[in-house]
Amino acid sequence: MKSKKQLAAKIMKTSPKKVKFVADALEEIKKAITRSDIRGLIAIKKIVRSGTNEHSRAGARKIAAQKRKGRRKGKGSKKGSKHSIVTGKEKWMAKIRVQRVFLKDLRDKKMLTSSNYQSLYRKSKGGYFRNKRHIKLYITEHHLIEKVEKNVK
Repeated sequence: MKSKKQLAAKIMKTSPKKVKFVADALEEIKKAITRSDIRGLIAIKKIVRSGTNEHSRAGARKIAAQKRKGRRKGKGSKKGSKHSIVTGKEKWMAKIRVQRVFLKDLRDKKMLTSSNYQSLYRKSKGGYFRNKRHIKLYITEHHLIEKVEKNVK
């Protein structure tokens, strides 16, 4: 019967695991020898293919709904290296833009002299300052501000 199952599987182009013999027709199947005999039994539904193994999508839909709400996005879900989500360059660009805008605002409000502005600009370009707050701290410590400190953002 094993060989007949394999033969039927080849004819139906499926796995032998999915080939099922109808219980009433076992005698007829035993008598079948040739491929054409097996084809005849397939045609009259004595040998059938079982359905595909179906897998429920309910869980996948539930997870997708949670992701739309912003869940399941913590550090444990991230894949890749340290800089694969936000690259080092993108972080640098964001940081330097904030610093340059801040320095330009101070210069436009005449709170920094052009020479002080240039030195601070170069320092920020060289990565001297961690963030905007660090620039403010540096300016106050070195007394580089021209007017009252309340005008600093």
